[in-house]
Parts: sequence; structure tokens; C-alpha cells
Amino acid sequence: MAEIARNEMNVQLNKKDEAVISPWKEAWRSFRKNKLALIGTGIVFFFIVIAIFAPLISPAGMDDKELVNRLQPPSSKHWFGTDDFGRDILSRIIFGARISLWVGFFAVLGSSVVGSLLGIIAGYYGRWVDTLISRIFDIMLAFPSILLAIAIVAILGPSLQNALVAIAIINIPNFGRLIRSKVLSVKEEEYITAAKAIGMGDVRILFQHILPNSMSPIIVQSSLAIATAIIEAAALGFLGLGAQPPNPEWGKMLADSKQYLIQAPWTMIFPGLAIMLTVLGFNLMGDGLRDALDPRMKN
Repeated sequence: MAEIARNEMNVQLNKKDEAVISPWKEAWRSFRKNKLALIGTGIVFFFIVIAIFAPLISPAGMDDKELVNRLQPPSSKHWFGTDDFGRDILSRIIFGARISLWVGFFAVLGSSVVGSLLGIIAGYYGRWVDTLISRIFDIMLAFPSILLAIAIVAILGPSLQNALVAIAIINIPNFGRLIRSKVLSVKEEEYITAAKAIGMGDVRILFQHILPNSMSPIIVQSSLAIATAIIEAAALGFLGLGAQPPNPEWGKMLADSKQYLIQAPWTMIFPGLAIMLTVLGFNLMGDGLRDALDPRMKN
């Protein structure tokens, strides 16, 4: 009898341990089971590592010119070949990872902070505040995102920093609308009503209760938005509105080598593959985070 009672007690304790597992630990367990998400995370960390250690692992400088070796095909000396100035394409892609990831991370950071703040305010206060902010979002979303980015860069002037600002601005409505919809449901919860009943201020409610409970969609949207930001940065660079020479931005590398597509296709293939793999990595990781953090995606 004592042994049976002990076993029942152990079962009850195990159930309690499972019950107190935090949502983040549960999400991490679910994320680890997603093989595609792990592959995407591996790709992302690979590009982050080569961006951090670019000067150490790059076989040459990002702008070292050897005109006698221009448009050389891939070889043991130049794994990805050379461009029209004799520069090593592999080295430029490695240094270009710094630019693309820098633009992606900081553009999404800016848009997520501003968009989330506006979305929280709109969803929590409602009425004319919600109407005003929502109409601003609608106006911004009425324009194709790349055309709006081009217009902003055309006003500010072509540069990498202005491209980053433009990409951050055009992504603000995406975060704002997402967080607004989340806040509209969270603010009706009983613990928010209880917080108001005990006299807790709006700012404290927003940042201590509503924002922490709205982080899941922000994290998922951020991971997916970085992929979009990298594509938009490449598009602006391709049009000459992003990074300026001699910066090895991947979109700019595509633009500079398009005239050599037949003569030297490797000058376009490898920068294009770098863009594709980075975007694929962030998309796979974002899909895995969505599946792990969204309760509706679980059985």
C-alpha cells in the first residue's frame, strides 16, 4: 500500500511539474521538434557568424582590385570568381552579409518599436485615437511598399542609412495593426480589469501587463520582417538608392553585374544565392516561431 501511495504521489508531482512549465519553455520544446525551423536557424546563425568575423575569414579585402584578374571564373584561388574590377566575389559576399543583416535587424527594430507603441496606444484607448492611428496605417498600406520606400529615399537622398530609415517606416503599419488586434483582446481580460480596479495607471498597465502578453506576435513578425527588409534593401541597392560604391551590398552587386550575365554569370549567381539563403533562413525560423508561439497552431 505504501508503495502504491508513493507512486501516486510521484505521478501527482510530475503533473504539477508539467503544469508549471513556463510558456516559453514549452515553446522552445516545440521549436526544437521542428526540423525546418532548426535548419533555418542554422542558416541565420551561419550568416551572422561570417558577418561578425568577416575580416578574419575573408580571403581578400572587400575592395581589393586586380584588373588583370577581372571576370575570372570560380577557381581554387577565387572560389566564387571575380567581378569586373577583379575583386574577389566571395570576400564581397562575406562583407556584404554585414550590410544586409545590419539593415535587416535595425530597420525591423525601429519599425517594431514605433509600430508596437502606436498599435498599443490605438488598441488600448480606442475611440478617436484608434481611428486616427488606424487611418494613418491605412494610408501607408495603400501604397506598394517598395514604391513608398523609393519615394522616401528619393526625398532623403540615396544612401544606406536613408534606405534603412525608409524600410523601417514602410514596415511600421504591419507591426501596428498586428499589435492593435492583440491588445483589443488582451485588454478585455479579467486581470486588466482588476488592475484598473485597484487604481493602476494606464502606463503601468500597458508596459507591465499588456505589452508582455503581446510579445509572441511581435517576435514572430520580427523574424519574418527581417527577411522582407533584406529583400527591400537589395531592391533599393539594385536601383542605386541603397548602399553606394564601394560597399559590397548584395543588391548593388547584382546591379553592377547584370551586364555580364552571359559573359560571367557567376557574378550574379552567388550574390543572388546569398540573398535567397538568408531570406529562406529567416522565413523558416519565423515559421517555426509562429508554430511554437501561436496556441492555434498546436494540437
